[in-house]
Amino acid sequence: MNFDFSVFSNPQTWVSLLTLTFMEIVLGIDNIIFISIIVNRLPREQQQRGRTIGLLLALVFRIGLLLSISWIVGLKAPLFTLPVPWMAEGWSVTGRDLILLGGGLFLIGKSTTEIHTKLQGEEEDEHNTKGSATMGAVILQIILIDIVFSFDSILTAVGLVDNVLIMILAVVLSMGVMLAFSGIVADFVNRNPTIKMLALSFLIMIGVMLVMESFHKEIEKGYIYFAMFFSLIVEVLNMRLRKKAAPVHLRDSQYD
Repeated sequence: MNFDFSVFSNPQTWVSLLTLTFMEIVLGIDNIIFISIIVNRLPREQQQRGRTIGLLLALVFRIGLLLSISWIVGLKAPLFTLPVPWMAEGWSVTGRDLILLGGGLFLIGKSTTEIHTKLQGEEEDEHNTKGSATMGAVILQIILIDIVFSFDSILTAVGLVDNVLIMILAVVLSMGVMLAFSGIVADFVNRNPTIKMLALSFLIMIGVMLVMESFHKEIEKGYIYFAMFFSLIVEVLNMRLRKKAAPVHLRDSQYD
């Protein structure tokens, strides 16, 4: 694949690069949230390493997909058709649909399990949860969801820019920003139980969105991200009001 570096003499190229980088950062927020929650089960001294490995894997997957755009396009070709009551012509299943469906169900299942664990009191002591997962198990889960998030990110990039070099630079720049702030985001989420619960709810919502997209029911992502931002602002205001109150405990006392 040949890269034409002369495009950087055009000011429009830099505008496209900045726009795409910003979009990649926004689309990567859900990935950071998922990675932060998953690596929290590792011993504290391994958590930063787990986050770094997870984001670097996401970078590798995204660059790999960018270099295989023809394969991505091929994933949109129907593989087979299944009869679905609400789809008159049936569900024309593509490779993309299978990836989105699997990823969406994984996100819903994993996030629901995390919420159930916290509410049912299975985490009796914070110290007992540290080290309950191995680095290998955590990385495997990160790889699975990285594939889905990377796929969605690259489809957005292809829709905005037609130059692969610009796409790769935008992905690298956005991943650098996410690596720099992933620790801050993770600490903030883990220090505030209600924010963590809100983050898990966001992941369930994103999972539902992926499942619906696999059935060719497109949802405007702007609405999703606006709802997430609005909910976060409301929760931050609530946190300020609760400053002098007793801390919120996620576990129900009847299960303690």
